[in-house]
Amino acid sequence: MDVVLIHGMGRTPLSMMRLRRRLRRAGHRAILFGYSPTFETLQGATARLVRLIERRVDTRHYALVGHSLGTVIIRTALDHLQTRAPAACIFLAPPMLACRAARHFSRYRLYRLLTGGMGQLLSDESFMLRLPMPAVPTRIYAGAGGPRASWLPFGMEANDGILAVSETTGRHQAMAVEVPSLHTFIMNSKPVYDDMIRFIDALERFGRPSEAPPQE
Repeated sequence: MDVVLIHGMGRTPLSMMRLRRRLRRAGHRAILFGYSPTFETLQGATARLVRLIERRVDTRHYALVGHSLGTVIIRTALDHLQTRAPAACIFLAPPMLACRAARHFSRYRLYRLLTGGMGQLLSDESFMLRLPMPAVPTRIYAGAGGPRASWLPFGMEANDGILAVSETTGRHQAMAVEVPSLHTFIMNSKPVYDDMIRFIDALERFGRPSEAPPQE
């Protein structure tokens, strides 16, 4: 299967290289997509993603994998991919709600300069709630490897160091798998990769992962 990998904010396509190598070893064709929130709008990045899918991807059967802000780009692109919709979407530490970290840092000029309009959108509750969810099998990986203490920003709430699990899952807990990972490195987690491969393989064999026979 063709799998398009979209990195998160503050990262580059290099952050997805280990995952790409693992997917290739498993027999999948992994394609990297890069963008810059500092110099690019969400609309511009979305249009480029759609063009990449049209030109380089087997649109009969492919998957989209996004990390953090990359999942926002995927969800924005869905309306433009209705006739070429992916077979599955995989979200790594996605912000499903306007997250506390974005709301906090958006007050600072340096954050606004580095993250551009895309970074500002992460603190916009109405925008985040309007984003469509995929109408295809979707898996969410929520990191829970962040520190917990009463004096820390998340207190004792499960988190990945950037997002609380509740911010990662939103109203979609049924799609989520909680893993002991940190936000920045969740794409390198072996439990994430192992479950992702089972998810993709079941999709290829049975059409939808939910139709796969139970594991013994």
